[in-house]
Amino acid sequence: MAGATRTITINAPVEKVFDVVMNFDRYPDFLPEVKKVSTSKRQGNTVEVHYEVEVMKRIRYTIRVTEERPRRMSWTFVEGEVMKDNRGSWVLEPEGEGKTRATYNVEMALGAFVPKSIVNALVDTSLPKMLDAFKRRAEAP
Repeated sequence: MAGATRTITINAPVEKVFDVVMNFDRYPDFLPEVKKVSTSKRQGNTVEVHYEVEVMKRIRYTIRVTEERPRRMSWTFVEGEVMKDNRGSWVLEPEGEGKTRATYNVEMALGAFVPKSIVNALVDTSLPKMLDAFKRRAEAP
């Protein structure tokens, strides 16, 4: 499985960053590759999140998210097109002065016919752009 971990400092308190991360319905507002998001099967601190994203082509997938407010959210793969697995987490740590150290970890397995170069591009290009988008969103007034 291809994986990556990136950490970014966000000039916003942990609670605000957590709220941005968990507000799936708003993802299309600031993540251009996310075309549609919906949630279902909420039980306690777990919810299924259904994505439709445009990455080279439009794909759909579902993950099961577990939230541990306000410091951590993790997910596991339920089903999807092209993907065979997708798991990861956000870990949020206060850095003082209202700042948050946000660590994003993802491991992904794509179908056999997906070139390794596409997987690498997703990790090396898309991940930093996505983190910057979350940073801008959380830091907005």
